[in-house]
Amino acid sequence: MDLRQLSALMAVADHGGFSAAADALHTVQSNVSSHVARLERDLGATLVDRQAGRLTAEGALVVARARRVRGELEGLVADLAALRDEIVGPSRLGMIGTTARWLVPRLLDHLGERYPGIRLIVLDATSTSLEPQLLAGGLDLAVINLPVPGRDLATEALFDEDLVLVTPVEHPFTRRGLITMGDLATIELLLPPPGTAFRGELDAAAAAAGVFLRPLAELDGLRLIASMAMEGHGPAIVPATAVSGYPESGRWAQVPVSGLPRRQVGVAQRRRGLPAAPSRAVLEVLREIARLPDVPGLHPPRAA
Repeated sequence: MDLRQLSALMAVADHGGFSAAADALHTVQSNVSSHVARLERDLGATLVDRQAGRLTAEGALVVARARRVRGELEGLVADLAALRDEIVGPSRLGMIGTTARWLVPRLLDHLGERYPGIRLIVLDATSTSLEPQLLAGGLDLAVINLPVPGRDLATEALFDEDLVLVTPVEHPFTRRGLITMGDLATIELLLPPPGTAFRGELDAAAAAAGVFLRPLAELDGLRLIASMAMEGHGPAIVPATAVSGYPESGRWAQVPVSGLPRRQVGVAQRRRGLPAAPSRAVLEVLREIARLPDVPGLHPPRAA
């Protein structure tokens, strides 16, 4: 097998078929088909189900490994350049949406000044979808909600963040200034689904107060939840930065809740393997930005 064959298979996986893969690779479909067929012969396995138009289980396994191979090769080139004091190359960074909206502009500014040779690729998604992509090698780093399950990812906390209730401005809670966890149990909320780290923290805080949070709907994505709450579709508990900076429309209000924990956000990377020089530089800048005190609702991370 060779790198062209692996690249062809990854393109088929990423773009959903041979024709789209050929367009992405700026070649013809017959070349992509030929590379994948030779790879299948070399490995003695069918990697693409031609009738269904998707990878087989064996194909998915090969693609996951191929992404790591590609990352290591890019890292090799980048690290050699770093020895010449040239930090150049790609860095694939995943980031939860509520954090991305304020962190990515700062990150681009800092990198542009100090490391103009880094090509930053940012994927905006939920923690639950970023973690497997990081493990599979599709991402180099991920800024996610902590803690993360399992032991395959190494994490470090960047900051803690206040949580607030967002509710329609005419709701009785907005006139009280401060409510309790017991008050939350009297209303239905837009909540993240069970199994997510954020929902786990909310349920743990509710259990500690002896109450149960009732879902109006369960939505995977805090930015989506914040948008729905600000548009009047239901009250929700969200991180402070999910709504800070948005213009006051007169339709919604923030209400502090006694007993809510702060959310902890951190950066994760694979325990195995060394991040390439561009990603090490991105990690360095992320740490510096997290120490800046100019974002309302953010605090230094609590001890682990």
